[in-house]
Amino acid sequence: MTTPARHHLRTGFTTGTAAAAATQAALSCLVSGQTPQQVRVALPTGASLDIAVHACQRMDAYTASALVIKDAGDDPDVTHGAEIGARVTWHPAGTQNTVTIRGGPGVGTVTKPGLETAPGQPAITAGPRWMITQAARQVLTAHGVFGHVVTEVFVPQGLALARHTLNARLGIVGGISILGTSGIVRPLSHEAYIATIDAALSVARAAGLAETVLTTGRRSERFAQARWPERPVEAFVQIGDHFGQAMGIAAARGFTRVILAVFFGKAVKMAQGMAHTHARSAELSLTHLGAWVLEISGDSALADAVSRANTARQVFDRIQADCPAVIAKIGHEMMQTALAFGDHRLQVRVVIFGFDGVIGFDSESNEP
Repeated sequence: MTTPARHHLRTGFTTGTAAAAATQAALSCLVSGQTPQQVRVALPTGASLDIAVHACQRMDAYTASALVIKDAGDDPDVTHGAEIGARVTWHPAGTQNTVTIRGGPGVGTVTKPGLETAPGQPAITAGPRWMITQAARQVLTAHGVFGHVVTEVFVPQGLALARHTLNARLGIVGGISILGTSGIVRPLSHEAYIATIDAALSVARAAGLAETVLTTGRRSERFAQARWPERPVEAFVQIGDHFGQAMGIAAARGFTRVILAVFFGKAVKMAQGMAHTHARSAELSLTHLGAWVLEISGDSALADAVSRANTARQVFDRIQADCPAVIAKIGHEMMQTALAFGDHRLQVRVVIFGFDGVIGFDSESNEP
């Protein structure tokens, strides 16, 4: 029997790397008079990456623009395949090389405090700024020339792409963010999502909030917003599967209280101490839940049915009718897990939604 070959997921590069490559291509065109087909971009890690140039155009003696196609590899990134561009102006003078970075059309502007970039500035973070600056200086040094380089990063479809991100929630308006700590996108890694959670919690704290509502996705967030319509939008943060990390970040950011508002399936996993609540753990979580049902109800037939169920929704409907005390058990265990992940520095309220949005448990009222 042969073992199937393992599929290795392909890495990609960040919007910041793409912006640096576009800057490098446009400036190379100005300085050398040649249109590059590929550039080698220095990354913050010390490595470098060859990036294909999609288009490059010289507009006058001192201005050129270039486009790079963002390649996210096998990562499900909304910016995969997007054009990232740079319009570069070179002012040859003196014996020093300086670089000014601006945000053009399709690049968002920061409007709220709490992010790495100050309000009023284009949403281009430190990693990309470093790469863009290095890319420009590399070209000037290679050709033995000096001057001031002004690069305006633009994203032709940036405004449309931003609608599929959480930028508006973070106070970034008018386009996408130009991001990238390492310059590389590692497929299906959790780094970007955790960074978004951290940014959202930072914005909430900067808005003066001491309490946040953590949900696991858009649907549970909609139910939570309907439950607490008086709360500002910054109070609601989607954490996906990153339960443990999110609690730790909330504690580190100085929140005093967290409301966890989640569906029953996620609640079961959280109650069992799972820091990461991916769907692949579903079979194990239902087996554990069956043991709780038996412990509380003494009904072996019900416990067996729960253990063998196909979905958490099927289980919720059954135990809500036949053994609601189990839902309360899950809520209280979930709270203890959350307190531990938050290093016991946070007050925690737990709300468990049924799949129709009706609250099945609220620790504040202690009633199912």
